[in-house]
Amino acid sequence: MTDRKSFWAWCMESEEPTDAERTKLAEDLSKRYGTAVDARPVPKAEDAELRAPRINVPDLISDWCSSSTYERVTYTYGAHFTERVRAFNLDFPNPPDVVAHPRNEDEVSATLDWCNENQYVAVPYGGGSSVVWGLNPPEDRGPTVVISLDQLDQVIEVDEVSRAARIQAGVFGPHLEDQLRPHGYTLRHFPQSFRFSTLGGWIATRSGGHYATNHTHIDEFVESTRMITPAGWWESRRLPGSGAGPSPDRMVIGSEGILGIITEAWMRIQKRPSFRATAGILFPSWEAGYEAVRNIVQAKLWPANLRILDPEEAQRAAGLDGNSSLVIVAFESAELTQRHNIAQAVEIARDAGGVIPDDEIQIDDGTGSPTGRAGAVGAWRDAFIGVGNGVETSLGLVADTFETAITWDRWPEFDHAVRTAVGQALQATFGEHHSLSCRFTHVYPDGPAPYYSWSGMGAQGSELEQWQTIKDAANEALVAAGGTSTHHHAVGRMHRPNAYDVQRPELFAQSLRAVKKHLDPNGILNPGVLIDP
Repeated sequence: MTDRKSFWAWCMESEEPTDAERTKLAEDLSKRYGTAVDARPVPKAEDAELRAPRINVPDLISDWCSSSTYERVTYTYGAHFTERVRAFNLDFPNPPDVVAHPRNEDEVSATLDWCNENQYVAVPYGGGSSVVWGLNPPEDRGPTVVISLDQLDQVIEVDEVSRAARIQAGVFGPHLEDQLRPHGYTLRHFPQSFRFSTLGGWIATRSGGHYATNHTHIDEFVESTRMITPAGWWESRRLPGSGAGPSPDRMVIGSEGILGIITEAWMRIQKRPSFRATAGILFPSWEAGYEAVRNIVQAKLWPANLRILDPEEAQRAAGLDGNSSLVIVAFESAELTQRHNIAQAVEIARDAGGVIPDDEIQIDDGTGSPTGRAGAVGAWRDAFIGVGNGVETSLGLVADTFETAITWDRWPEFDHAVRTAVGQALQATFGEHHSLSCRFTHVYPDGPAPYYSWSGMGAQGSELEQWQTIKDAANEALVAAGGTSTHHHAVGRMHRPNAYDVQRPELFAQSLRAVKKHLDPNGILNPGVLIDP
């Protein structure tokens, strides 16, 4: 039997935690926190009791549509903590009625036309890795069809002269790289969700890859886009750049499925790197470390990786002592040695108080020797790449992250305000059994993108309410302190109230509604995301 995607955990079914693993963790949590924890068995998709489908699929499109229990539960939610808890508990009050897997653009168009003619809600679906409630069908809009692009998964054409590729939107990250690798190229876009996310999803959500400076956001890789809307096809001209008015691609990038379904795009690609250099630099304080990061990014050396982990994050993810911050800096190139760049970055870091012995600077001059795999840097890398299989789900642990961006001049006060507000909410909700830490995921010459992680030991059955308390405090703190409501995880339905709606200019919201009205007059595409239906 072919391995299937788990309907509740961020993994395949074969990788789901066993009942024994959950029982062991439940025992450990009980001892650590002095509370009873019940490890209920891992559920099966077919055990879910769903409302009967409200749609009869016509013969015209039935070949690529399904209303099976597994399909409907798997495509109900994204991958956020709250959604995984609800899925584990077999809580599916509003599953989609039909899941469509069109195999080409004609079938995508036919499916969307059918939805539009009948005013069925249509939810474009990439890999399902959304962590902002960007996929769940609205509860008050009637029958819903999820349109998955997973069958459109090919690199159609590679332009080696211009270094670009025409790629179908439904391709998952690993399969995309597998198709570019024989040509010697890479897209070089690696979000943490890489394994379970698609090119179309990256474009629709303005995804950020894990490279920390320069080319990291999907925006910077898009050369042109092709999207089907209820009003017809939207396709931009393929160009390296243009000053001809507002960019049509910018309307597609970040549209989160409310304007149309992205079917393919021309993407800028790069030669695969072979020269690398990495350093993990210790700092006696959080403040000294982030000043070093600012100095490095403003020198415009453009490292591929430039991150700082605060003392708590460095202890948890990199095995440090809990008193030191860790700055990770790394360079890569397909053409040139990175010895000079890493030496300059280390010199800037040392001038700011950083400590690293010369023999711990790792350099590969094209021989294939690993860099970034040893010591604290290697420990962090393993923790970052491994997102876990959800063994802790529904055991009372409540955990999440939130990310933002702010200019350097406001950063120290911003960090203090956010930590104070969220820390107080954590204390009130979980008592002493909580944690709050921060790292930078991306840095710019004018400001950092801090990424806060938090957790608390709550009460089984109350995880969703306890999570909401902390999320509300975080959203309010970010916006009040002048930051963005989201930096690289999209808006979805999660960041709309009291966050994105406050951040954006009202005239922009009105303009976006006008565009949606023209492209999607019946309002069927992913209603409730970005703007009101």
